[in-house]
Amino acid sequence: MNGLGLGAAALGNLYTEVTEEQAHAAVDAAWERGIRYFDTAPHYGLGLSERRLGAALRERPREEYRISTKVGRRLEPSDRGGDDLAHGFAVPATHHRVWDFTADGIRRTLDASLERLGLDRVDIVYLHDPDDHAEEAFREGYPALERLRSEGVVGAIGAGMNQAEMLTRFVRDTDVDVVLCAGRYTLLDRSALSELLPTAQERGVDVVIGGPFNSGLLADPTPGATYNYTQASDVLIERALRLKETAERHGIPLRAAALAFCAAHPAVTSVLVGARSAEEVHDCAEQFATPVPESFWQELRDLPEEPS
Repeated sequence: MNGLGLGAAALGNLYTEVTEEQAHAAVDAAWERGIRYFDTAPHYGLGLSERRLGAALRERPREEYRISTKVGRRLEPSDRGGDDLAHGFAVPATHHRVWDFTADGIRRTLDASLERLGLDRVDIVYLHDPDDHAEEAFREGYPALERLRSEGVVGAIGAGMNQAEMLTRFVRDTDVDVVLCAGRYTLLDRSALSELLPTAQERGVDVVIGGPFNSGLLADPTPGATYNYTQASDVLIERALRLKETAERHGIPLRAAALAFCAAHPAVTSVLVGARSAEEVHDCAEQFATPVPESFWQELRDLPEEPS
């Protein structure tokens, strides 16, 4: 699972609608660029991301790619109408999410995901954002994943979160194979470096990095840019602009530097990028392949550490 992976939240109409054709073209472009790891979740568009990803990969050789999904948010039918934009997705609110890290809930959630994906197994299953459900996740959710792994229903197990602290606990206290850390190891937020990454390296646990652009700011640091899914402050925009100027002095785009930073740590096995079109996929692949000169890293090391 080395290199670049495709995060499929955008294929679930994250913030704005993506057509079926655009979604399929994005996955085709990823395949064309050698991407073989795809990450999704029931949460993404109330199952739309899983359905689209499964359809786009259906004719691809199953042994040639890896796919991950997540458990902990169970989807239940809803008749309340309206849309799901309150949760960030431009889809009809045909279902509502129920936090459920019980053993039964995890099996039911995974069964539904497999049906949407059109698969009989997935390569990785993550406990999804158990921030406010830690004890249930450790007491029931994690042992349920261990059983699924032993049964061969899933290949590897772990947790995916937007924080580093609880992921470090998973690495230390359980037998997870991999953790997905979103937004906490970037050019603007290096909090995963203090404990998570060295602990994972020591214990031989793979780390997948999501959110390498902090949801937008490091891709295009302009007024109105988003940072961790909310509008970036002026201070953060200034920091990102300084990083952009530094990168450009060394002849590289900021996007290339942001991706290379995430990929450089020895514990990191894959960096996930979200894309909603073939054009965005091709751009990310080109940036990921851009060599970053040592002079940039040296200047980065010399910059004073700033709070996030």
